[in-house]
Amino acid sequence: MLALWVSVKIKPEKRDEFLKIIGHDAEHSVADEPGCVRFDVFEDTAEVNHFFFHEVYKDEAALEYHRATPHFKLWADANPQLLAAPVERLLVKDVFSSDPAFK
Repeated sequence: MLALWVSVKIKPEKRDEFLKIIGHDAEHSVADEPGCVRFDVFEDTAEVNHFFFHEVYKDEAALEYHRATPHFKLWADANPQLLAAPVERLLVKDVFSSDPAFK
């Protein structure tokens, strides 16, 4: 399994649009991609409009598949209008998880 932690800071005036687009991406990632195990969106409790995505994919091929989907393209195309800072990404591989879905 591969996990991706993504940190994004959005423009305050774009919050509603961001939530709609990232919600669509997260929902369709899990529903439409066999290799996407999870896609969670979190908001920083200390900094409004700072969000984190926790995405889990079965393998590198599943992650590449995700990046080629229409819902990811919608998100990627909207980035220049939504983001207040560059996206930060951290790609990690699983070592241990208590969640049976990761086995």
